[in-house]
Amino acid sequence: MSKAKPFQVNQKIVYPSQGVGVVTAVQDKLFKSQKIPYYMIYLEVSDMTIMVPVGKAEELGIRPIVHKDQALRALELIGEEYEPIPSDWKLRYQMNLDLLKKGSVMDIATIVRSLYHRSKVKELPILERKLYDSALKLLEDEIAFSLKKPKDEIESMIFTRLESR
Repeated sequence: MSKAKPFQVNQKIVYPSQGVGVVTAVQDKLFKSQKIPYYMIYLEVSDMTIMVPVGKAEELGIRPIVHKDQALRALELIGEEYEPIPSDWKLRYQMNLDLLKKGSVMDIATIVRSLYHRSKVKELPILERKLYDSALKLLEDEIAFSLKKPKDEIESMIFTRLESR
């Protein structure tokens, strides 16, 4: 059985492939004549509510918003030196998609940093551009919630660090 602490109603969470959300309720639903508890999660970015089985939340990478220290560390990371990434976009895309699925704030910051700098060398293919946009939005949202600052201020902080390299 999972050791993950259950999420509480009104807790802000991150669903790596979907965005930052808030647990609005925990409800039992009948599935194959069994009562299964589900998190009802409202995602502001897409203005929708999704249902996630409580038992699958950890497997899906759903986690609490990071602490302020981790958010600040992620901001530092995007301004640091980095290893060049493969020039083969398909390989790069798969590597970054795997990082996004893992979903830690540091993984997301790594995606933003590498794809931002890659886009300065050559325009990103459409799929990779969408991945970059998703990662950037997720990073902005999570850090804004964690630091309790407006999203536009966080966006400015991110680009200031990215452009410092």
